[in-house]
Amino acid sequence: MRRQVVIHWGISSFFGFGVYGLNLALAWARDADVRPVCSLAIDPRQISVDPLRRRAIEPFLRDSAAFQATFGAAKDGRLTVAAPMLTAVDDAFMLGPAAGGVALVGRPMAAVCFFDSARLAPEVVRRASAYPLVVAGCTWNERVLRAHGVERVTTILQGIDPTLFHPAPRLGVLGDRFAVFSGGKLERRKGQDIVLAAFRRFAERRPDALLVTAWHSPWPQMARSLDESGLAAAVVFDGDGRVDVAAWAQASGVAAGQVLDLGPVPNAALPPLLREMDVAVFPNRSEGGTNLVAMECMACGVPTILSANTGHLDLIGDGNGYVLERQAAVPGQEGVDGVGGWGESDVDEVVERLEAAYADREDARRRGLRGAETLSKLTWARTADALKAAVLAL
Repeated sequence: MRRQVVIHWGISSFFGFGVYGLNLALAWARDADVRPVCSLAIDPRQISVDPLRRRAIEPFLRDSAAFQATFGAAKDGRLTVAAPMLTAVDDAFMLGPAAGGVALVGRPMAAVCFFDSARLAPEVVRRASAYPLVVAGCTWNERVLRAHGVERVTTILQGIDPTLFHPAPRLGVLGDRFAVFSGGKLERRKGQDIVLAAFRRFAERRPDALLVTAWHSPWPQMARSLDESGLAAAVVFDGDGRVDVAAWAQASGVAAGQVLDLGPVPNAALPPLLREMDVAVFPNRSEGGTNLVAMECMACGVPTILSANTGHLDLIGDGNGYVLERQAAVPGQEGVDGVGGWGESDVDEVVERLEAAYADREDARRRGLRGAETLSKLTWARTADALKAAVLAL
């Protein structure tokens, strides 16, 4: 008999947690031990997969709708279900409501966290400690929790789909341009202001350079946090409240012909785009996970520049990319009890790494292939098996 497991977060092809949930559903669709259901309403427009993957998750979509239909029995807006529940929590270890605003409780419950700060308030530690299990998205998250006295914690890394994200021939649509990729939702933590500052200087010397961005997310207003550093111009928004990436880049000193904004891209459509890239750059100040977009770049064999802090440390290996080693402390985001906090990447070092990838393409290719080898071992199937074992052990 397959044991029902509740996934308590949204399913989508367009943002990190959504991609996580979608790939769990795909992996568990064929599992003999667990039957996943989602507790949040699923918008079909948010799922962009091929017809075979769509066919594979149809039972999950039906089961989830049937599960949510039982929420009408909730008294006073609260409902307890006799099934293990994997619940996404925010940085304060708070969980949101299920479909229809129902406060859902599973028996038992495991928190899945990707928090960004090493400093946890006492009430956050109390909430984390109340869970029978906390699943951390990176080793850094686990170390922070243990430094605060939370003991029932394990690290399970995110994965990639190796049938999509792997080295393969390019289309060559960008011609002889040197394509620099940057992805992730726009916010101070992701460091796109550092990317613009470094690329502007790099592109002044390399007129064939092209910055290719995938920065859009459902939360565009978070981009305002990038104004704090002063490294780039104030973020520019269009009339619909979305970030105007091209206008922002130009205001920051990047020539109009040296930036290409891809717009919102569903996860399954990324691989052929990534394989066109010569290098990817992630000078992120903090990652509560291993940075899914960086993982996907590495899996495709793209030489990848990573800041040596927080969740990125789980990805960095011997020669499997370029490392931003100069990491200054970020005021207000220091570490705790020997566990480092946020890191401020040095713009000069980012430019140096871009120049290294530009000047020695063969070395860059070797680094990219080593990165792909590293990521070939971090699959969603591996993630799903580890989560299943952790949940059923409860």
